[in-house]
Amino acid sequence: MKLVVLKEYGRVERVQQSIVKVSGFSFCALGGLVKFGYGTLGLIVGFKEDEAAVLLLKEKEKIRRGDKAFSCVDEEFKIGVGESYLGRAVSALGEPLDGKGAIKPQNYYPLFGEAASVLERVPINEVFETGIKIIDMLIPLGCGQRELIAGDRVTGKTSIATDTILHQKDKGMVCIYCFIGKTERDLSKVIELFKEGGAFDYTIVVAASAAVTAGQQYIVPYAAASLGEYFMDQGRKVLVVFDDLTKHAWIWRQISLLLERFPGRDAYPGDIFYIHSQLMERAAKLSPEMGGGAMTFLPIAQTIDGDITGYIPSNLISMTDGQIYLAAPLFYEGFRPAVDLGLSVSRIGNKIQWPAIRELAAGLRLEYLQYRQAEQLTKMNARLSEEVEIRLKKGRLLCELLKQEIHSPVSLSEQVVLFYAYRKGCWDNLSLEKAQADRIEIFERMQRRDPQLIKEIEDKKELTAEIKMKLDNILKDFGNP
Repeated sequence: MKLVVLKEYGRVERVQQSIVKVSGFSFCALGGLVKFGYGTLGLIVGFKEDEAAVLLLKEKEKIRRGDKAFSCVDEEFKIGVGESYLGRAVSALGEPLDGKGAIKPQNYYPLFGEAASVLERVPINEVFETGIKIIDMLIPLGCGQRELIAGDRVTGKTSIATDTILHQKDKGMVCIYCFIGKTERDLSKVIELFKEGGAFDYTIVVAASAAVTAGQQYIVPYAAASLGEYFMDQGRKVLVVFDDLTKHAWIWRQISLLLERFPGRDAYPGDIFYIHSQLMERAAKLSPEMGGGAMTFLPIAQTIDGDITGYIPSNLISMTDGQIYLAAPLFYEGFRPAVDLGLSVSRIGNKIQWPAIRELAAGLRLEYLQYRQAEQLTKMNARLSEEVEIRLKKGRLLCELLKQEIHSPVSLSEQVVLFYAYRKGCWDNLSLEKAQADRIEIFERMQRRDPQLIKEIEDKKELTAEIKMKLDNILKDFGNP
């Protein structure tokens, strides 16, 4: 964190948990940095005519009434950014948490930076690859998009985000995982996962666990966005995961109640929408004149009893470009990732998908939803027509194809092969168990017969007549019971 010149001082009048009321600041501004004694830092979050409200960020000593406070009024609160942060776990203030020594920033960016203007942006035109089949095929994301991940507790929200980060290996993507308000144990698990998966070379973990001050938990997503903006300005592609913004909203509600602000719906303050929309607007796909970088946001929000219309989730839905909703019933029946395709959408649409994937994915969502509808009839012991029986069998096969184990990403080229085989009906006459074994064998046979085919699909991104002929040759013997 950058230390700035001290300009004026005031006096501590009273302390209310993480809020300190200070008098004597004549020129204070929201977002200003305040220093107390030896290393205690605060952020101005409100003021009246005779006093300022300061949110403590780092408390090195006990603050008492009568203590002196120093304010910096001529510069924005900035945080260190740069390449040196890659592979590190840092606090909301940019300080190392991993015991690997100090970090030397290459630059300093405002904590509450302004989003890129309309003239500095271009429409999203490049696919963002998650490695998760159901998302890449049916809820396509683009570089520079904001896509909410919502769901009840323990439905796999964090797993989708971390698996997406693991899949970015060797793709030139910079990933930033923002950890908000959860336990130190959860943080250790994520860091260990990234180390085992080799993701730390291109990842920064910015963390404010439940054990640190409310102030750090409040500013940590803005710090993550500032770090991401540095790389975006260098013309690079960036992914930022916010895990999760529900806890961020809880922290801001707690702070606002201490500030004696009038509570609104669910006791949240009136500016809670602005707090998050200000953050979400910082995602962008920049124009070539601005370097052509892109910053993609994956905010996570928690729902209660499957209610996606809750205050914070519905707020985030309205300010993002779509949502991936994870349903608890699907999770517990074994359909994982438990994406509810009826409530999940990407507003970018399929225009940024590979032509091959766009061709294969056409009609899959409808096919899946019709299967789920037909499945309800079986629970009522209704007599089923032959057409419904066929739909059920085909739907079960599609569900098996969409399922995916955690930490096992599938490239877009491999997805093209799998769903081409599905479209050709390779497994229509097989049991689910035999079809599952056959899917693994496909790639083994491809490696033997045409090891360059996956690379060819990746390069051309469409199903040319030549590629279809090669795929048909490889799939020729599949589907025999």
